[in-house]
Amino acid sequence: MDASDFPGGPSAQGSDLGLTHLLRTADAQGLAECQSGNVDITSLLPAARPATTPARPLRVLLTTDWWEPVVNGVVASVQTLRRELMALGCEVRVLTLSQGWRTRREPGVYRLGSVSAGLVYDRARIGMPGSRRVLRDIERWHPDVIHSQCEFSTFVWARRLARTLAVPLVHTYHTIYEDYTHYYSPSRTMGRKVVASFSRRVLAGTDAIIAPTAKVSRLLRGYEVDRPVSVIPTGLDLHRFRPAADAAERADAAALRARLGIAPGQKVLLSVSRLAKEKNLDEVIDMVAAADRADAVLVLVGDGPYRHELDERVDALGLRERVRFAGVVDPAEVQRWYRLGDVFVSASLSETQGLTFIEAMACGLPLLCRRDPSLAEVVLEDRTGWQYETPEQFRAHLAQLLEDPHRREEMSLAAAEHARATCGAETFGSRVLDVYREAIGRRTPRIIAPQAVVA
Repeated sequence: MDASDFPGGPSAQGSDLGLTHLLRTADAQGLAECQSGNVDITSLLPAARPATTPARPLRVLLTTDWWEPVVNGVVASVQTLRRELMALGCEVRVLTLSQGWRTRREPGVYRLGSVSAGLVYDRARIGMPGSRRVLRDIERWHPDVIHSQCEFSTFVWARRLARTLAVPLVHTYHTIYEDYTHYYSPSRTMGRKVVASFSRRVLAGTDAIIAPTAKVSRLLRGYEVDRPVSVIPTGLDLHRFRPAADAAERADAAALRARLGIAPGQKVLLSVSRLAKEKNLDEVIDMVAAADRADAVLVLVGDGPYRHELDERVDALGLRERVRFAGVVDPAEVQRWYRLGDVFVSASLSETQGLTFIEAMACGLPLLCRRDPSLAEVVLEDRTGWQYETPEQFRAHLAQLLEDPHRREEMSLAAAEHARATCGAETFGSRVLDVYREAIGRRTPRIIAPQAVVA
């Protein structure tokens, strides 16, 4: 790889043509006498490349510990980014972990052998010592930029490859780890100090950071991370996430309701989430109990390690007739489940961006969520939904939505419109590509001709 491979052409990126230009400048100023004997010093320079040499596509390696068949926000974000970068003409490959100990290769995807780390976090995996064949293959391909999405196993590879190839390392900080202290520390204060130290150490080796929200950017500044940070929300495929468009899609939503035993006149409070403690679904169930509305059913789409505790809570509160556990659904069909809802509800405070909130909004669901700074640009008060802090606020806002069909329809339209205006995948991909180009520009050496000194 050479400087002509980068967007902007050879001279813009500091190739050997910059040195040729410097010497020719000196010759024009009458300094050609510096030649010795019959040796023409300019003949020793590499020949200039033809101006018509076609530039190849930008090569991007995405590294992530999480990939399909796992379903979570990181996987959704990386899949969207991969698709949009390819649509923009980039050549993209993914380095991730296999679901077993064997390393294997798929079209455009390297899967490194790994072992389960389920005792630490549900469905997590730890990469085994890397395959030299995979490493050599990536080095031969020679990506122009490496974009890491996780801070553990595949990040080690991302950092090693970036150093070996002398290319920029960009990192997206997806997870607010201090909200997961119950997994690794009995003290939240001590856990936050550990997270701050860990984040500084990991991110110190990066060239640029992408934060999904301003909340994450502020958090990193609080950790004293000094790398350049760009706030870029993950985009959505708005052709897929949208309200029901015809009679067939409306009938499909009605059929899903009937499958769950929901009466035609009942309203659905929908949650799409991993059933884990940090998602704070206990509070959602408590809010439904406090609202005490026989005309509303809570549908929990998803599964996870906290399912048993939530089941017990539903029974203890006598809500078995008002709560449905839908379980895991096919990621390719999750938009169908959003369309059966009337209101999206959540009490999670562990979101970096809240991708499911945006998906719900794009499908036309007003949002009723626990107040969280990360949702400030998603939940527009009294337009796309409300953020609550007390059971009284939850109950009052829910009543407005359930008892006033005209108001609910207005907010549904506003939610879908706001998603279309702010959350498109195309904008997401182009803004990330801008970060790559800036990082490449900072990395590329430049030779600048000195100004002539007038005697």
